[in-house]
Amino acid sequence: MEISAKLVKELRDKTGAGMMDCKRALIEMDGDITAASEYLRKKGLMDAAKKSSRTAADGLVALSISSDRKTASIIEVNSETDFVARNEKFQGIVSSIANVALECDSVDQILEAKFPGADKTVREEIDLLISVVGENMNLRRCKRVSSKNGVVSAYVHGAIQPGMGKIGVLICIECDGEVSSDQADEVGKKIAMHIAAANPSYLCSKCVPQEIIDKEKEIVIAQAKDSGKPENIAEKMAEGRVKKFFEENALLDQIFVIDGKTKVADFLENFNKEHNVKFSIASFVKFVLGEGIEKRESNFAEEVRSFIA
Repeated sequence: MEISAKLVKELRDKTGAGMMDCKRALIEMDGDITAASEYLRKKGLMDAAKKSSRTAADGLVALSISSDRKTASIIEVNSETDFVARNEKFQGIVSSIANVALECDSVDQILEAKFPGADKTVREEIDLLISVVGENMNLRRCKRVSSKNGVVSAYVHGAIQPGMGKIGVLICIECDGEVSSDQADEVGKKIAMHIAAANPSYLCSKCVPQEIIDKEKEIVIAQAKDSGKPENIAEKMAEGRVKKFFEENALLDQIFVIDGKTKVADFLENFNKEHNVKFSIASFVKFVLGEGIEKRESNFAEEVRSFIA
């Protein structure tokens, strides 16, 4: 039986379940909306839909690295509480999703991919866990990176299991010439630890968009002029501010947190000289659990009173 988009939308409006889940239910039930609603209920998909409106800002950041260390993925899977994040079942599913992400370029691709060892998709596996655990969960974001002639190194801060925790960093180390994977990983891990602590936004000063630089200058010049400084002094102050911006936000210009005195670029150069290698940083990515999510603060006593009133 052919299922129309109108029928799928009608079931979605009625149940709140996902479009693909509604279409699958209608196919299974030969287009009978009532039976399809019951089907979704039995599968726990209606419960998952109801919970999807609740804020999920906890959970785990997890990563996976291919056996040749050329490709790696990093994901963020959210739950409502840290209690669920420490559940072994949740951790196992997150680990499997990170492995799936090695072959995918987007959240949608991951969600529609086959979950390892099951006849379900990743999306269906998450919905099933929601119905069992009773909390909203979602795969929020992902990123896959690759190294052409080097390795991908990683660091996880606050790890509760290997490869998963509260902060995750991937860094692509490239080599000009013969690759020493162990040495590349050694320097990569140290710089990944720095990235977790120092939170750079750009790889180098040349990577900073010109509009960002112009904005920094504009703010300092305006402040200087408002305080009565002459234009030439204001320009020098702006140059100083831009330099400081690079030192704070560009990875290679930052002071290396491990020794507290050497710039990251100089640390890498010294490492290359000491080990007779030519390593460079191609890119990096950092995920911090829950960043950018507005958490709703609730007062349990007030909630109880609101029900009584």
